[in-house]
This record gives sequence, C-alpha cells and structure tokens, in this order.
Amino acid sequence: MSQRESTEPARMTSERPARRLTGLRRASLAALVILTVQYGLGMYVNLYVTVPGADHGKDIGTAISNGPTALSAHAVLGLLLVLTAIGVLVQALIARLWAVLAPAAVALIAIIGAAAEGVRFASQGPADASMTMAMLTGVALLGYGAALYLLSSPRPHR
Repeated sequence: MSQRESTEPARMTSERPARRLTGLRRASLAALVILTVQYGLGMYVNLYVTVPGADHGKDIGTAISNGPTALSAHAVLGLLLVLTAIGVLVQALIARLWAVLAPAAVALIAIIGAAAEGVRFASQGPADASMTMAMLTGVALLGYGAALYLLSSPRPHR
C-alpha cells in the first residue's frame, strides 16, 4: 500500500467539515442578501403598489400571476427565501452546529411569519400586517447575522 492511499481517507474526512462550514457560510450569506433585497422590495410594494381589488382575498398564486410586477417579484422572492432558509437550517443540522441551528431556526420562523402577514396584507390590507412583516424581517436579519458571526470564528461553536 502506498503512502498516498493511506492518507487519502484521513484527508477526505478532514476536508468534509471544512466544506460544510464553507457551504453553510455561503448559504447564510445568501439568505441575508435575499432577505435584504426582499425587505427593500417589500417597502417599495408597500409604498408604491396598489393591490388590485380583484386580488383581495386571493392566494399567493393569484398575486404572482395577476398582480403588479413588483408584487409578483416580491412573492416569488419570498418563496425563494423560504427555500433558502430551510436549506440553511438543514445544513446547520447536518453539520451539527447547534449554536448556528438556533438562530437559523429563529430566522426561518420569522420568515414564515412575515410571509403569512404578507398574504394577509395582500388580501386584506391592514397596516399592522406591514409593520409585523418589517419587525419579523428584522428578527430574521439578526438571526442570519448571528449565524454568520458564529461561523466566522476560527472554531465554530457547537
């Protein structure tokens, strides 16, 4: 057996956690960027877009297919954000980084709450739904900021 064959498995096992950390950092940063864009787009929709009366009381599919362009983009980006948040949570679980899993879970719950308020806002239009979306977005931003902080240390917290 050659020297290379005997060290290959050890190198593979040491590279795997490093790749998982890199992937988790990238996914957390992607979630943070998408969330920030979603926040800005949501503010635009709130201030400058009128949801057509025919769309009130409808589902998210109607908002995407029949709504104004900005509202459709906001809804599609929101769905992408939920998928990204689930991906971050799954990656933290696979990496067994419990300290990162907690803020990722809080961020996902906040995003789902904001999405529910977005549906309520688009169908009924109450101002408190907009405020709740903004507050929950802030919670999610803090969650991903905390995750990135924990992942940036030389030895990530477990």
